[in-house]
Amino acid sequence: MAISKRQIEERNIRKNKILIGALEVFNKIGVENSTMDQIASESGFGTATIYYYFQSKEEIFSAILLDGWKDLWKNIEPIVSVKYNSPRKTFIKILLKTSEIVRANSSLYEFLFNVPKQMSFKNEPWKKHQEGLYKTLLSLLKESVKIGEFPNIDPNLLFKALGGLFMGVVLMGDKNKEVSESDIEKLLNQIIANPIKN
Repeated sequence: MAISKRQIEERNIRKNKILIGALEVFNKIGVENSTMDQIASESGFGTATIYYYFQSKEEIFSAILLDGWKDLWKNIEPIVSVKYNSPRKTFIKILLKTSEIVRANSSLYEFLFNVPKQMSFKNEPWKKHQEGLYKTLLSLLKESVKIGEFPNIDPNLLFKALGGLFMGVVLMGDKNKEVSESDIEKLLNQIIANPIKN
């Protein structure tokens, strides 16, 4: 018997509610301390329903990461395909879009950017989206350094410094104030004025 479009939509809604509930639990008590029962309670479902969709909390954890990184990458991709007048401009446009997406769902992206640092992963599907974004940004930085849009600073160090400062501005800055292109320019100029030494 074929599954109707409506049934597929209902399943997707339930899965999404589970992921939202799990994110709440993970943010409150951590992935290691959480249980499927707690996720079920937070999601408003019975534990059997949770197991119908996901075999373990690790699978739920991976699904949250995949959805978040995939969505971020999907929104960044059109910017990468546009020909701006410089790699620096493309870099800034990507940071602006990332800021907009992250601020719209800060609890998800704070989780995405912080939790993976504490855990080790191999061959997770979400990694390709994360690595795609990071490699794109690093490549733009390398091009910018090469053509003199940035001083001759190691692009890897520049990427790490900018990443940390950018996430600080986005996640810990004024939540009511959008990050603007001039905010990002100021951030870039601070790093350039005070380059990190090896």
